[in-house]
Amino acid sequence: MDRIDKRILEELQRDSSASQRVIAERVGLSQNACWRRLQAMEKAGVIRNRTITLDRERLGVGLVVFVMIKTRHHSADWLDMFRNHVSAIPEVIDFFRIGGEYDYMLKVVTPDMARYDSFYRRLISGIELHTVTSHFAMEAIEEQRPIPLP
Repeated sequence: MDRIDKRILEELQRDSSASQRVIAERVGLSQNACWRRLQAMEKAGVIRNRTITLDRERLGVGLVVFVMIKTRHHSADWLDMFRNHVSAIPEVIDFFRIGGEYDYMLKVVTPDMARYDSFYRRLISGIELHTVTSHFAMEAIEEQRPIPLP
């Protein structure tokens, strides 16, 4: 990846709905050259998909909870079962295996505390977890920021 590829990625992170023509103009390429670079980055897996950012508050899912999980299980089979269990819960929008005091971290969005409780009951049903700790976000100061490109 060169400087121009990085500029293309920065433009896409700023506005994924921008046309190839607009992106090409912004980075100083022809539309065909920009298209070829985009295709190459998609083929290489650098660009996985193109999405939009939604306003959680306006959509009625303003409660953000970071759920920290400890487990006593660390086998590949258990992890597959856990991954499938968590990934099937639509309120989980981010899911990480982490180092440190906890083993996993989930970012969960729900309309309110009652719906969070419903999520929590589904999370703990059918799978053994050692500790589940929830941290409730009071304000999103920065969210879904662009990835800084070296």
